Amino acid sequence: MTRYWAEHARVADTTEPGVLIEVSAGRITSVTPGAAPDGATRLPGLTLPGLANAHSHAFHRALRGRTHDGSGTFWNWRERMYALAARLDPDSYHALARATYAEMVLAGITCVGEFHYLHHSPTGEPYDDPNAMGDALIRAAGDAGLRITLLDTCYLTSTVGGEPLEGPQRRFGDGDAQRWAQRASAMTPAPHAKVGAAVHSVRAVPADQLGTIVDWAASYQAPLHVHLSEQRGENDACLAHYGRTPTEVLADAGALGRRTTAVHATHLTDLDRTELGDTDTAVCLCPTTERDLADGIGPARALADAGSPICLGSDSHAIIDPFEEARALELDERLRTERRGHFDAAELLRAASVAGHAALGWDDAGTIAVGQRADLVTVRLDSVRTAGVGPGPAIVFAASAPDVSHVVVDGRIVVRDGGHVSIDVAGELARAVGALW
Repeated sequence: MTRYWAEHARVADTTEPGVLIEVSAGRITSVTPGAAPDGATRLPGLTLPGLANAHSHAFHRALRGRTHDGSGTFWNWRERMYALAARLDPDSYHALARATYAEMVLAGITCVGEFHYLHHSPTGEPYDDPNAMGDALIRAAGDAGLRITLLDTCYLTSTVGGEPLEGPQRRFGDGDAQRWAQRASAMTPAPHAKVGAAVHSVRAVPADQLGTIVDWAASYQAPLHVHLSEQRGENDACLAHYGRTPTEVLADAGALGRRTTAVHATHLTDLDRTELGDTDTAVCLCPTTERDLADGIGPARALADAGSPICLGSDSHAIIDPFEEARALELDERLRTERRGHFDAAELLRAASVAGHAALGWDDAGTIAVGQRADLVTVRLDSVRTAGVGPGPAIVFAASAPDVSHVVVDGRIVVRDGGHVSIDVAGELARAVGALW
């Protein structure tokens, strides 16, 4: 048995002092507030449950600092992303993902949802192991010390009208949804990994192919994620082709529901929001990417009020900071509505923790409670950002990734005193990114 003593901890949505947390086989076996340390590993500061990054494209980390200047839209940015996608192979992707996931752990992320569509060789031909790229990501997460849900993504066409994939896009596609399902079924899970499904978008998967992906996810009781209405152009093209919004196309295919997460959901009609909420479809917002790509500000409060659980992702990794993503949920709503007070601090922390884990299929993570996975994230209360703030949920408005001092994943310390226990994260990032450019 391992014992941790948190100076302060968030337990059942309250902050408790002096919390002794006992762990066995990666699970929390007891939680005792007001206890003495008694030789337990000390966690000075405020200890939160593990944070979840529900939407990641690991290879985008190599774009940081290279796409932020100049003018244009998402579509201009996409061309640079495609150029990067053409350069990766299983070895270089493993190195980049390992360093990127280690950066996430330093920021307090204990589980990542990897929206994975970089499947095949640059020519579109499968590798000898058709899942070599996905396996590289699973191994990278294990090396970095966090859990992963590999959201294996079906990507078949370049336009809503069904134009074929071309250039770097060719390595994304499996030909049709049935061949995607065969390949996805051959993925090998690991103790730290689950395999889920993803529809890249209604732009990239024709409506008559969606049912195969929905059925695959249902047969495995797996999460199903989908990019939804990220840009107005996607909506316009969908309406022109189907006479339906992307949300309506997904609803027609039976793709919405409790195991489904819509990513972005930025440009929705009132009917779209109702459809998502009525089906308990979760929504993953990625505020730092959505603002970086000039996508727009989604209707977060209206979605939550309609019944959609809200979770968060860092998407393109322009920033990896779950506190920034969480507070942006509230702050962007203020910009959009010119009013304050849409989400309280406790709601923001839940979006960053238990809601994200649930969206990724880890229903036993995201809270500090008996029987839950022993994921703990300790935030310093004495940094220049957090000094004087106090050990309450308002820490989400003050703390940033560098304030994370300790991270425990499944009972094992992965970050100690602000440093990764086994990886030189900055060094590995510099080498992995530099090798690609």
